[in-house]
Amino acid sequence: MDEMQEVFARVDEIRQDLPERARLREDTTLKEIARRLEVSPRVRRVPAVRALLEDLRSFEPGTRMEAVKAHINTRRDNHVFSLFDASYFPRLKLDYLTYGTLPTDPHLAERYASPTMPVTITGRTAGFDSRVVVALFPENHLDGIQRPDDLIFYFIDKFVTRHNLVTRKMIDEIVEPGGFPAIQGAPDEVVQQASSWWVRLHEYHHRQGDMPIPDFLPAKKSKPLAGLEELRVDISSMLACLHDDRLPADEALRAYEFILAERLLRYAVEGIPRPNYDAVASQLLFNYLIGHDGIRLNEGRIRLNPHLPAVLERFLGEIQRIERYIHDEPVEAVRKRLLAFTNEYTDYDPEIRDYRHIPFFAEVKKRLGV
Repeated sequence: MDEMQEVFARVDEIRQDLPERARLREDTTLKEIARRLEVSPRVRRVPAVRALLEDLRSFEPGTRMEAVKAHINTRRDNHVFSLFDASYFPRLKLDYLTYGTLPTDPHLAERYASPTMPVTITGRTAGFDSRVVVALFPENHLDGIQRPDDLIFYFIDKFVTRHNLVTRKMIDEIVEPGGFPAIQGAPDEVVQQASSWWVRLHEYHHRQGDMPIPDFLPAKKSKPLAGLEELRVDISSMLACLHDDRLPADEALRAYEFILAERLLRYAVEGIPRPNYDAVASQLLFNYLIGHDGIRLNEGRIRLNPHLPAVLERFLGEIQRIERYIHDEPVEAVRKRLLAFTNEYTDYDPEIRDYRHIPFFAEVKKRLGV
């Protein structure tokens, strides 16, 4: 067994014995993890392991995992090892990841700069096997802290897999022919590149506008407003692909179509029968585009109208108009405006205090098995 396989095996052995999330921060738990990591000389001499050991010995609630995040952010090697606590990634606990980086367009990386790392997974422990763990954010670590320069990882191989399994089937079955000509049936390397563009543009646009993230994260944490924020940044990303003439035209068109297909189609079937925030966002986008003739339903298939980009610009403009109120009104007042806009185009049930899926997509999910 080589060194990294021994590390993965040791970590998986320890993680199986970890207590529930509520007890991960207990001093006895941290000391026991450290003790078991130190047993093997080959494991404890790995730099990423040494960084975690340093933080485990000094960790207190409210403190930052300085050694772990310095190891990750300086990219001393392509290793990520930490103790995680993320409610939406429940399988992540004590987990280890090695990754490979992907090439990017120089203008894209410079013009839309952010601490985004589109990567492929080259080795992992069991937590990173989870289908839902498609990204890793700084606040997912035990400390729950994000700083502006902390790296954000997106696992592009998982993006490609879910596109092939879900989105591609939906394009073929519920979109009129010619709706997504640049990505329909595209090989994996094209999907990989489009995914990498998406995540870079996505993280950049989160940090733009009148109410950027993470500054206004508390105001946007609810399901509907988290979904609206995702739409804001993804529509901004799509329009950048269409309007930035310094981006390579073919790659930009593929990225535009990829983002639109994922946001309009794949996310729409997630979480049935109780939609998550991404599904709420897709409902909002679908209903808005239907209502403003950006798309049409024709005998169970979606037709993308030629003026769809103009409708997307109008949609983004409405969100931006509301967020500009932040300069004159309290956060809560603007939050209520954003919520009212979201609920205008979604199906909110006040009795259960949750959102319902669009029947069209519920039927699609059942029929296609996605």
